Amino acid sequence: MPFGCLTFGEKKDYNSPSEVTDKYDLGQVVKSEEFCEIFRAKDRNTQKMYTCKKFLKKDGRKVRKAAKNEILILNMVKHHNILQLVDVFETRKEYFLFLELATGREVFDWILDQGYYSERDTSNVIRQVLEAVAYLHSLRIVHRNLKLENLVYYNRLKHSKIVISDFHLARLENGLIKEPCGTPEYLGNPPFYDDADDDDYDSHDKNLFRKILSGDYEFDSPYWDDISDSAKSLVASLMEVDQHQRLTAQEAINHEWISGNAASDKNIKDGVCAQIEKNFAKAKWKKAVRVTTLMKRLRAPDQSDSGASSPALGTSAGPVTPSSTSLPLAATPEPTSSTFEVKVEEAAAPARCNGEVPQLSVETREEQNG
Repeated sequence: MPFGCLTFGEKKDYNSPSEVTDKYDLGQVVKSEEFCEIFRAKDRNTQKMYTCKKFLKKDGRKVRKAAKNEILILNMVKHHNILQLVDVFETRKEYFLFLELATGREVFDWILDQGYYSERDTSNVIRQVLEAVAYLHSLRIVHRNLKLENLVYYNRLKHSKIVISDFHLARLENGLIKEPCGTPEYLGNPPFYDDADDDDYDSHDKNLFRKILSGDYEFDSPYWDDISDSAKSLVASLMEVDQHQRLTAQEAINHEWISGNAASDKNIKDGVCAQIEKNFAKAKWKKAVRVTTLMKRLRAPDQSDSGASSPALGTSAGPVTPSSTSLPLAATPEPTSSTFEVKVEEAAAPARCNGEVPQLSVETREEQNG
């Protein structure tokens, strides 16, 4: 029976924890996110390595919803620039998602190791992101969390492809989407910024959202001084508030900076990396604080959820645990990518939609669904 297809009164069949551990050897926690923990896993038969995402049902309704949503979306997509879902298990207490393992590095880590990095290199990365987003939009799927942390090289070969990961915030577009989501402060040195007290998160985000909705941004000097006019033109077209004037993902692919020869060959690495490292250090600290706060809230007793993960008949096994201890919940996320690349990615693929207002997040406004 397809995942989630149950009629009223049916008994739900859960996987036993042993089904997970009999097939896969779960290693150490690699990263802790807001809704899940991420492991490396090895298929015991083939010895092939995968990424495993474990969602704990006891962490609340939002976590269970995120897990179900990611399973639903990933079962719909198959694209060479999207990390593919391989296997799913649901026990009484957990969801386990097994995905392809991307062995390459996050984009920003890769840039740091290069002696030379140009707009031409960036253009190649963004082209792949746009192709994936255009595919998602053709299925009426909105990713809603596109950021450099979720762009990874598939392997360590020189000409490796880029893959997009993390679909727990993605959703099918079936009407107006209004809720804010994403991490607007995790964008390096974006066109949108706010000078409010960094510790006043709510005020800071509200000011950012207000500027995003009004299209109030700047190409600040000196960070944008060496960036070509063609690149700035593409960014401005993707930042257009009016969705009828904003480029779709496919139109962005056809822009001269992506498909033509307009991207500069000038080495922009030093200026880009110095600023992005500074801003990402601050953003990582903020995210660590938020992850800790969120998880404490999620794991607080929730009377409304007390019966949400009751066991199926005949099932009594406990949760599956990895073969080693977990990292702290506030484990610092890894750094991501360059200042200039952030500008293009944050607005990477807006598609027109009838009557939709811009999303209340830099990450979501890039891909107005439809």
